[in-house]
Amino acid sequence: MKTFLLVAVGIAALAGSACSKAPECTTEMLTKKAQDMTSALQEAITKDPAKAADLTAKVQAVTTKYQGTTTATEACKAYDEVLAAIKG
Repeated sequence: MKTFLLVAVGIAALAGSACSKAPECTTEMLTKKAQDMTSALQEAITKDPAKAADLTAKVQAVTTKYQGTTTATEACKAYDEVLAAIKG
């Protein structure tokens, strides 16, 4: 669970650094996506704790892919990919 929270914080930082650079994806959208991701992650872990390691790997892969993101649009895409990986 601790790893998931660290990954979520990493993505939130990524989004925070990109917030003001692209009007297509607003700060409000990024906030909502962060909340959705956190909820989905907690739900997935609660539902099947055995999949925690697999989910961690998937989330980290997406985080690595979008590391260094400079636009809010890219941050939104990262959140969308993370959500898709969590919901599988």
